[in-house]
Amino acid sequence: MKKIEAIIKPFKLEDVKEALTEAGITGMTVSDVKGYGRQQGHSELYRGAEYVVDFLPKIKVELIVANKDVDSTINLITEAAKTGKIGDGKIFVSPVEKVVRIRTGEEDEEAI
Repeated sequence: MKKIEAIIKPFKLEDVKEALTEAGITGMTVSDVKGYGRQQGHSELYRGAEYVVDFLPKIKVELIVANKDVDSTINLITEAAKTGKIGDGKIFVSPVEKVVRIRTGEEDEEAI
């Protein structure tokens, strides 16, 4: 099993959720986060004064998938979240040792 963490633009969340749901992936955790990558924020004007916005609003989507579903899930997220502009985000994949469904005690892939 793998944990997939995708950092995406906030307005792309519905597209990503829809793509994953259509593919049969039903469980995910979504968090509002702030951060920056290579672009390191941007400058904005407010009432004539320029100021730097270092941390941009992003959404972090976390999900656990079976090993066989990793590549297809990454492709779904990439296609749904892509705008072609800087700041589209990143996807991180990590191994998962164990999953336990608290309610039933099911473990690993049965618990996903």
